[in-house]
Amino acid sequence: MKILLAGASGLIGSEVARRAAGIHEVHRLVRRAPADATEHRWDPAERSIPAEVIEWADAVISLSGASLARLPWTQRYREEILQSRVQATATIAEAISHADAAPASWVSASAVGIYGDRPGEILAEGSPRGSGFLADVVDEWESATRPARTRSRVVNARTGLVLAREGALQPLILATRIGFGATVGTGRQHWPWIALADEARALLHLATASSLDGPVNLAGPQRARSKDITAALAGSLHRPHLLRLPEFVLKTAMGLAAEELLLADQAVDAHTLLEDGFVFEAPTVIEALAAL
Repeated sequence: MKILLAGASGLIGSEVARRAAGIHEVHRLVRRAPADATEHRWDPAERSIPAEVIEWADAVISLSGASLARLPWTQRYREEILQSRVQATATIAEAISHADAAPASWVSASAVGIYGDRPGEILAEGSPRGSGFLADVVDEWESATRPARTRSRVVNARTGLVLAREGALQPLILATRIGFGATVGTGRQHWPWIALADEARALLHLATASSLDGPVNLAGPQRARSKDITAALAGSLHRPHLLRLPEFVLKTAMGLAAEELLLADQAVDAHTLLEDGFVFEAPTVIEALAAL
C-alpha cells in the first residue's frame, strides 16, 4: 500500500518506517525542506498540507505531538502538548475531508491518558473518559479527527508506555543501570505497556489489514503493575531493585506529570486488537524487555 507517515522521525515513526520498508511504499510529511521525492513539506500551525499527497495515499499514519517526557509541564508547555496534537490532527482531517480521492484509512495516534486515574477498573474502548489534563488533551485530539470520518476509516490508536531503549523508559533504564532500580509510588498502579516492535506492527495492522474504526487500545495483552515493570527491568539488567520512590517525592519533583504518567492506575484491556487478529511478538513485559 501507499502509506503517508507524519511523525516519521520520532521513536515510533522510525520503527513504523523501518518495518514498512520493502512491503509498502512510504512517503513522509516533514516540516523542513524535503530531502527527496518521498518527503513532502507541511505546516500544521498554518493548516498547510499538499492535497496531492493526501490523494496519493492509501493509508495515513500520524504520530505528531510534543513529547510528554519533557519536563517540567509548565502552563506554556501544557499548551504546546495540546496544540501540537490538535493542530497536526486537524490539518490532516481537513485535507482528507476535502480530498477528491480520500485515503481508505487513517490511523491517528492517541493515548490511554483519556481514561485518567481509574483504580479497580478494567478499561476498554467503551469506558467513559476520565478526568485530568491528559484526558482533556486526548479528548480534543481524538475529536479533531471527526471531519475525516465521512471519507476514511479513522482509528484512534490509544497507546500507553512504549517499552524501548529511548523515550519514556530511558530514565528508568539509566537509573536501574547505576543501581537505583526502584518501585514507583506504591507499585500497585497498572501501567499499560507495549513493546516498540508491537506498537509499530499494530499501527501498520490497523492501517492496512483491519476493518476497525474509532478508538483502539494499543497495550500488551498481559496487564502489569508498575512494580512488575520496574522489577523486570532490574532483572533484565542484572541490577538490584531495592528502593522506592514515594509519591510525595515524585509529585514534588515532577508535579502534574508524576500524577498523570507515573502514579495513575490504568488497567487497559487489549481485547479489541486481539479479536481483530493481531498477534503480539512480545505478549509479556519480560519478553518485551528481553527483546531490548
